[in-house]
Amino acid sequence: MWDDLYNREEYVYGMQPNDFLKENIKILKSPVLSLAEGEGRNAVYLAEQGFDVLAVDSSETGLAKAQKLASLRNVNIRTLAIDLEYFEPEVGQYRAVISIFAHLPERVRKNLHKRLMNALAPGALIILIGYSKSQLGRGTGGPDNVDMLYDLSAIEEEFAECDILLSCYKETMVIEGTAHTGLANIVQFIGRKK
Repeated sequence: MWDDLYNREEYVYGMQPNDFLKENIKILKSPVLSLAEGEGRNAVYLAEQGFDVLAVDSSETGLAKAQKLASLRNVNIRTLAIDLEYFEPEVGQYRAVISIFAHLPERVRKNLHKRLMNALAPGALIILIGYSKSQLGRGTGGPDNVDMLYDLSAIEEEFAECDILLSCYKETMVIEGTAHTGLANIVQFIGRKK
């Protein structure tokens, strides 16, 4: 599915980084793990800001475009093509994990979030943004499956080992390429591992 979506000249979600990531760039430290990276817009931005970043996505086509974008912008990123259901990040390796519109079935997400907590060093950050359950049916982005949409109480529970720096629902304009365009209901979460 994702390879088919990314197998075109245009960058489906655009070439510019997510606004929430840009707003919070100053609190991040290397190395950074960027999940569901797709075509690389966020990983390349992180690299442009001097971060060591590993971009993980299930789509080899998307990650090839990420490397192309990195080359165009004269930065280096590392990529790993793997389904997030099976991704086992190194324990204690990362100072930040970025999860930008990484929508997974609830069972997969919960298991991944457990592994992410182990991957974070003490004091490291998790930055997450995604479509909330109230986004269902809006037609402005996100999955058509409520099981893959976010609920803040579940996210807070899954990241219970974190001090919560931000946890909110928000209705906002999301303009990211052709696939995320319009007024949307989202969640924003920032946690710091205790």
